[in-house]
Amino acid sequence: MKQNLVAGAWLDGLDAVENRNPADVSEVIGLYARASADHVDQAAQAARAALPAWAGASPQVRSDLLEAVAQELLARKDEIGRVLAREEGKTLAEAIGETARAAQVFRFFAGEAIRVAGDAIASVRPDVDVDVVREPVGVVGLITPWNFPIAIPAWKIAPALAYGNTVVFKPADLTPASAHILTQIIHNAGCPAGVFNLVMGQGSVVGNAIVSHPQVDAISFTGSVPVGRGLAVQAAKGMKKVQLEMGGKNPIVVMDDADLDIAVPAILNGAFFSTGQRCTASSRIIVQDGIHDAFVDRLTAEMLALKVGNPLDPSVQIGPVVSEKQLNGNLGYVDLAKQEGAEVIGGQRIQGETDGYFQAPALFLNATNAMRSTREEIFGPCASVIKVADFDEALASANDTEFGLSSGICTSSLKYAREFKRRSQAGMVMVNLPTAGVDYHVPFGGRKGSSHGSREQGRYAAEFYTIVKTAYSFAG
Repeated sequence: MKQNLVAGAWLDGLDAVENRNPADVSEVIGLYARASADHVDQAAQAARAALPAWAGASPQVRSDLLEAVAQELLARKDEIGRVLAREEGKTLAEAIGETARAAQVFRFFAGEAIRVAGDAIASVRPDVDVDVVREPVGVVGLITPWNFPIAIPAWKIAPALAYGNTVVFKPADLTPASAHILTQIIHNAGCPAGVFNLVMGQGSVVGNAIVSHPQVDAISFTGSVPVGRGLAVQAAKGMKKVQLEMGGKNPIVVMDDADLDIAVPAILNGAFFSTGQRCTASSRIIVQDGIHDAFVDRLTAEMLALKVGNPLDPSVQIGPVVSEKQLNGNLGYVDLAKQEGAEVIGGQRIQGETDGYFQAPALFLNATNAMRSTREEIFGPCASVIKVADFDEALASANDTEFGLSSGICTSSLKYAREFKRRSQAGMVMVNLPTAGVDYHVPFGGRKGSSHGSREQGRYAAEFYTIVKTAYSFAG
């Protein structure tokens, strides 16, 4: 059984959960200990005790630790990627790529650890000096989702440690294997006891205990909108700093002047790769009427040609849905789209060579923004197609959502591209690119119901993982 890591020691949990392969549910990847609220308390106390030494350590010490983690992830990316593909269901190529991305994140913040800057500002008073410096926020609770089980933990853990914080980390209960391997790597790289703690288990137990613990100063969460909103209310009672990355219902506009050789592959990738299980997935495809029929015909043909199956098969482009619950939810939305009047292409459950949660990708044609299947996040390989007359209607349709994470436009017009980037109500805007797929050295985050708090990734991560202190000195 794989154990939790608390105060530098590996501990059993109250019980254990079986981690099963969604492509072959008969395969048990391993048993993973589920922590209790008492384990969270021990982890938080250990993180508090370890904080002064880690916050006061040389930036080079923190940088060296993160660089060692990056090197180990890169050296083992094929092995780790295979585990990730087996537990989450994304293709092996995507899983290896995700592991490499995690390494890149750790390497980036290894550099940032020795580049924490401040400001020396002239005072308005004579003989007074003003220094503005950044200090660690303290003990940080990190709660991560199942869809990117090593990359998202990496982009929370790396900056937390780089800026001198200590960590209590809870990965998704569905995908503990990748997080456990990452924890082993951090521990074996020489991370001091208590600086990094792993507590696996259910959100209702472990997550709640982290959010409510008085020794936890800040919470970074990625997950569903309802859980995120509840977490924010609970964290506010303890006056904790909060960062939330939640859902998306991301639009991508296809204008009449779009190059279909660019638009179709971009949308095929954004809507259906990773089984559509990305908060940045292209789930609303808004198409100008002049190109609508040609675009739909080509996208439909290429979507139906995608191979769904075992993610370890190199010829497979779409793996299984992560769980039976998620699959049933997806199929429910397929039925709902039909009931709402959309023409549904694909979307059915597929019988694979093994007993797994396979679903054909789906297009909901003749959709409108009034439909629940178009407004609510499905988090599966399903996308609605909405026909519009012109750019203004396309923009209005794109912005007509409670979410605001990512958006995109496919066009040959510099004017349309410029206007869309300026007026799109999203945190990230793509031109002639998939709405999914981002760089690790620039800000990640959205608007409206998609995000709350400061941005993740890149140098903007310092806004969450540090606090600013202003110091005055009289030199007279």
